[in-house]
Amino acid sequence: MGILDGIVEWIAEQVMNGLNLINSSVLGAMGCDMTVFLRYFPAAQTMYSIFVALAVGLILLIWVWNLFKNYGLGLGLEAEDPIKLTFRSVLFILLALYADDIVEIVLNIGGTPYDWILSSELPSLDFANFNSVLLTIIGVCASGSVVLIVLILVLILAWNYIKLLFEAAERYVLLGVLVFTAPVAFAMGASQSTSSIFKSWCRMFGGQVFLLLMNAWCLRLFTSMVGAFISNPLSI
Repeated sequence: MGILDGIVEWIAEQVMNGLNLINSSVLGAMGCDMTVFLRYFPAAQTMYSIFVALAVGLILLIWVWNLFKNYGLGLGLEAEDPIKLTFRSVLFILLALYADDIVEIVLNIGGTPYDWILSSELPSLDFANFNSVLLTIIGVCASGSVVLIVLILVLILAWNYIKLLFEAAERYVLLGVLVFTAPVAFAMGASQSTSSIFKSWCRMFGGQVFLLLMNAWCLRLFTSMVGAFISNPLSI
């Protein structure tokens, strides 16, 4: 069983070393900064001007359509006040043209607490040590092939941690999609009939920034738990 135990222990150590690498690199790359998003999806920046032009076209189309509906008031059609509609259309054209600057301000505001979370002081952590700690504890409490039990526990830990990272990555990608399609969302605010879409986008955008912060917070809690466990594994 010595050879088998050695192989199983080596696999467990490599899994924990992989988690250690992911923890030090991936979490820092995913934040409210869209640099990493553009690195892997460069077409988003290239096609951004298309969404700006589409947004301006939609606003003008909505403006013309609502002005046209004023001629049908006698037929029972509902229409907005032309002056308010024109002012609102001009306002949201400007918002669509400067959507990247507006979104950047929100990302900077959300990125500040994200950086605080990542830079907070945590117990010294090395995922590779987690394997040796489990070997010590289970070796005291169990008999037989201890490393096989440790490998199962390590794989369960690694799988749940990777799922947390995948969720954070999904939030980051979705946030990038919302950022680079922002002009079209602003276009929906040019009319009262479509303003609910714009409000929903604002709630979704703010929610994704908040959930990204919560993902980073949960991952940091997870790593701090592992670090505290490694430093004092037998404490209750």
